[in-house]
Amino acid sequence: MSFKTNCLPYIQILIFPVLLFSQNNSKAPNFKKVISEHILQLENPKYVSKISAFFINEQPDSILVYTTKAFNNSTLDAQTSDFYNFLRGFSFYKKRILHKAEEELLKVSKDFTYYHTAIAFLGTVTLESSQFKKALNYFKQIENFSKSELLTIEPAKVKDNIGVCHLHLENYEEAERYLTESLKYIRKLNDIVRLVTAYGNLANLNYVQYKDDKAIPLFQKAYKLAITTDDFISKQNTALNMAIVEENRKDLAKALVYRKEYEKWRDSINNQNKIYATVEAEKKIAVEKEQKQVAIFKADNKVKTAQRNTYLYSAIILLLMLGVSAYLYREKVKRNKIINAQKEDLDELNATKDKLFSIVSHDLRSSVNAIKTSNKKLLNKLETKKLDEVDGLLQNNSAIVNGAYNLLDNLLNWALLQTKQTHFEITKLRLASIVDHVTYNYKAMLADKELSLENTISKKELVYADQESLKIILRNLIDNAIKFTNSGGKITIYTESDDAEFCHLIVEDTGIGMNEATRVEVLKDTTLLAKKQHENIIGTGLGMQLCKSMIKKNNGSLSIESELGKGTKMIISLPKNLPNEPNKHPHS
Repeated sequence: MSFKTNCLPYIQILIFPVLLFSQNNSKAPNFKKVISEHILQLENPKYVSKISAFFINEQPDSILVYTTKAFNNSTLDAQTSDFYNFLRGFSFYKKRILHKAEEELLKVSKDFTYYHTAIAFLGTVTLESSQFKKALNYFKQIENFSKSELLTIEPAKVKDNIGVCHLHLENYEEAERYLTESLKYIRKLNDIVRLVTAYGNLANLNYVQYKDDKAIPLFQKAYKLAITTDDFISKQNTALNMAIVEENRKDLAKALVYRKEYEKWRDSINNQNKIYATVEAEKKIAVEKEQKQVAIFKADNKVKTAQRNTYLYSAIILLLMLGVSAYLYREKVKRNKIINAQKEDLDELNATKDKLFSIVSHDLRSSVNAIKTSNKKLLNKLETKKLDEVDGLLQNNSAIVNGAYNLLDNLLNWALLQTKQTHFEITKLRLASIVDHVTYNYKAMLADKELSLENTISKKELVYADQESLKIILRNLIDNAIKFTNSGGKITIYTESDDAEFCHLIVEDTGIGMNEATRVEVLKDTTLLAKKQHENIIGTGLGMQLCKSMIKKNNGSLSIESELGKGTKMIISLPKNLPNEPNKHPHS
C-alpha cells in the first residue's frame, strides 16, 4: 500500500441549519414557525414581535441587538431568558462565532421547553469547532430521543454525527457501527446528498486504517453519486478525495484530471459566495439609507429636547455633587475604620511583646535561680564528699541549662522569623535521618525521666522541607512530649503515607494530654502567646507558635489529636513534592 501523503478532507459535519431545518417529512412542523410562534407567547411582550420576525428572516445581528436590550432593560422570567439565550446561540452560530454560540447555549436551563434541541445544537457547535469529545457527549445524551422530542431533528442524523465524532477520535469500531447504521437508513430515504456524505465518511474510516480495498470503491461511489446532484460542495469534495487517492496510487494523470475538476467546482462555489456577498452589500446599502433617514428624524428631536436637557444636566450636576460628597464622607469613615483596626493590631502586638518579655525574663530568672541553688547544693556535696548525690545534681543542672538554651534558641528563631532574616531553602530530605539526628541529643534527658522513645520511620521516606526549620519543629515537639509525659511513659515517632501529596509525621506520647478547648486554642492562627495554665509545666507558648509559623512556611500543616489523661498526637503534614513538581504517587 502506498504511503498516504495527504489527509482527506471529506469527513463531513452535519452543520446545524441542515440538522434543524431539514423538512424531509412534509408532515413535520416547520421548525422556524414553531419557535417564532412560541416567542410571541412569552410573558414579557417587549421586543418579542421584532425578535420573532428576525428569527424567521435569519437576521442574527438584529436578534443579538434586541435580546441584549431585553436582558438590560427588564427582568425576564426563566423561560424567556432560556429562549433568548437559545436564540443568541443560534445567531452566533449563524455568524460563525462558535465559542460564543457554545457559551450562550450552555446558559439554557434543563427546564427549557426545547432543551433537547439545545443539546443537539451544542453537539453541532462543538463538532464544528473540533471539540469532538464534547460533541460526542452531547449527541449521546439525545441518541435515543424520537423525532418529535427533538423538534423535527432526525435521530438518524444524530447517530451520523456520533459516528463522525468516533471517527475523529479514532474509535474506529464504534465509528463503523454508527456510520453503517446511518447509511442503511439513508438508503431508504433515497437522499442523494446525504448518501454522498455517508459513503464519504465510511470511505475515510477505511482509508485512515489503510483498508484501501474497501475505501477506494466507496470514494468512487460517492464521486459518481455527487455528479448526479446539484450540490457543488459534494462535487468539490468528492473530486478532491479522488485526486488524493490517485496521487497516493501514483496515477498522476487521473489525479490531475480530478484536481482540475475540484478547482472548477471550488470556483463555482466562490462565484456563488460572491453573488451572495453582492446581495448582502446591496442589503447593507439599503439599511444604511434607512438609517440616514432615521438620523434626520433624530436631529429634529435633538433640537426639541435641548431645553429639556439643560434642566436635566443641572439636576445631574447637583446629584453628582451630592454623590461626591457622600463618597468622600464614606471614604473618610472607611479610612478611620482601617486606622482603628491597625491600632488594635498594634496594641495586640505590643501586648504580645510585653507578655513575651515578661514570661521570658521570668523563666530565665527561674532557670538561673534554679541552677544557682543546684550549684550551691553541688558545692556542699563536694565539700562533704557525698559523691553519690553529685551525679543527680549534675543531671539536674544539665536539664535546667538545656531548658534555658531551648528557650533562648526559640526566642532567637522567633525573632529572626518575625524580622524575615532566616535563611530558608526547601530541599528533598530523608526524614528518618533527620529524626535520628534530633533524637540523639535527647538520650540523657529521656533516661533521666525514665521515658522510652521509638523512631519507626522508614529509611525511604522523603519530604520537601527546609532542614534547619524542620529540626527546630522536631526539637520543640519532642521537648513538649518529654515535658508533658510522666516517668515510665513512651514517645513514638512514625509516619503515615497513604496521602499522595503529603507525608504525615506523627509525634505521639502517652502523657497528660489536653482537653478539646486547649487543643482548639493551640491550633488557632494567632500572634498571641499561650496562657500559662500550669506554673511548673507550661512555658511561654513561644515554641508552639514557632512550630506553627515554620510548618506553614514549609508548605505544611499541623493537626492535633488528644484526650485528657491518655496522651497526644502532634501530626505534621509535609509535602512529598515541590509545588511545581508533578505528582509521582497518584491516589490508589
